[in-house]
Amino acid sequence: MGSSSIKNNSNNNSAGASNNQTATKSNKKQSNGSKDTSSQTKLPVILYHCDFCQVTIDGPRISCVECSEEFDFCVDCFSQGVEIGDHKRNHKYRVVKKHTFPLFDLEWGADEELLLLEAAETYGLGNWEDISEHIGTKTLEECRNHYLETYIASENWPLPNLSQEFDPSIDTLINRRTYKPKKKQYKTLVSQPTNHEIGGFMPGRLEFELEYENEAENIIKDLIINEDDTNDEFNLKLSLLEIYNSKLEKREYRKRFCLDRNYFEFKKVQAIEKKRSKEEKAIHSKLKPFTKLQTNSDMENLVSGLLIEDKLKFKISQLQTLITNGLTNMEHLDQFNADLQARTPIEPHAIIDEPAEIIQQPTTHNTRSTRQNAGENSEEVRTIGRKQAAPLDISGSDGIELLTQEEQSICSTLRLLPKPYLVIKETLIRECATRGFLRRRQARDLVKIDVNKTSRLYDFFFRMGWVYSTPKQ
Repeated sequence: MGSSSIKNNSNNNSAGASNNQTATKSNKKQSNGSKDTSSQTKLPVILYHCDFCQVTIDGPRISCVECSEEFDFCVDCFSQGVEIGDHKRNHKYRVVKKHTFPLFDLEWGADEELLLLEAAETYGLGNWEDISEHIGTKTLEECRNHYLETYIASENWPLPNLSQEFDPSIDTLINRRTYKPKKKQYKTLVSQPTNHEIGGFMPGRLEFELEYENEAENIIKDLIINEDDTNDEFNLKLSLLEIYNSKLEKREYRKRFCLDRNYFEFKKVQAIEKKRSKEEKAIHSKLKPFTKLQTNSDMENLVSGLLIEDKLKFKISQLQTLITNGLTNMEHLDQFNADLQARTPIEPHAIIDEPAEIIQQPTTHNTRSTRQNAGENSEEVRTIGRKQAAPLDISGSDGIELLTQEEQSICSTLRLLPKPYLVIKETLIRECATRGFLRRRQARDLVKIDVNKTSRLYDFFFRMGWVYSTPKQ
């Protein structure tokens, strides 16, 4: 399509363009989908899309005159001679420009005046927020003030003043349109389990996201009872329905159990739990398995009764203490306890009774080589603790026949039974064989018993040649 034809057609149709440039295109088919022409939409009706590339047309557009269905193209697509549907590149066309010139107010273009009246008809006078959003370039206050001053306060009411003349520059018309109100952000109302106090429970429906035995419906989803079913088939299907009903009853029982005790109101349950005393919390924790056997009120009565019982027992013990010590008044009990505590002697620290076996470190000049030969066992070990208990009689213990006399003696001295001793022995010997050596500190890390007993056992195993503190040459 040459430039000459564009010029000729543009001149021939310039008059028609001025009459049709602000049309709302309400008669256009929605199947085209290129214009936002619905009167209910929030976007301005002058927002056009190119029928070919779907780009929003902000400036002049090219509209086909011959097609029964309106086709609008952007300048780029029209210059390339695109064809779509019934439209051909040799059809007549017209150039449609936006009406940005003012009619009644220098700050309001003709297109904005049309949008104002259209929005007032659609949303009603007074709904200035939606009217402002419909226009897209004016604020709420500007829309209200302009309508009242131009249409209501006009000397030619109900018509506006049509005698005004304006000759603004193009820069003024472009720069004055700076405001584009934001679309209202409506908060989406959702009902998800994560928005409630208890995850997975929907209080409005009294249902869980995952019900008890959630796959119970699988056994009956394909169940069909036919007239030609045999008695066995009918009884089998009936049994499946009974099984499903029993599972439904279990679901309802669990929901009813939680509802009766207000377990779904989690914050209230937490508040009540915080107010309880330490003793009351302990009793509630012990009696939780019995909550399903009685109602909530019976459970509370039981707990309160047990608390009263504990208080009475404590009171009785105090009275017995008074009677035993010849006191006749409860007021003397506090003084008696204070005096008793003052007279109670402080136990002295335990003394060393029997130190562990000590292998003295040699004092020769070749200390390093001697220490390597003797191993870490040469470190002096002191046992500081309580008085050592009497030897344990292990003559009748299980596994005594597996121990030598020396092992029986060390077990009796350290008060170890044969079986735990054998476990310790196996652990240390196996670890020494794996590493090639075993140090005293490593033995203490492996055996989680008294460190003094571990040291005694390590010394014993070292003397017997079962463990080594350094790798064997």
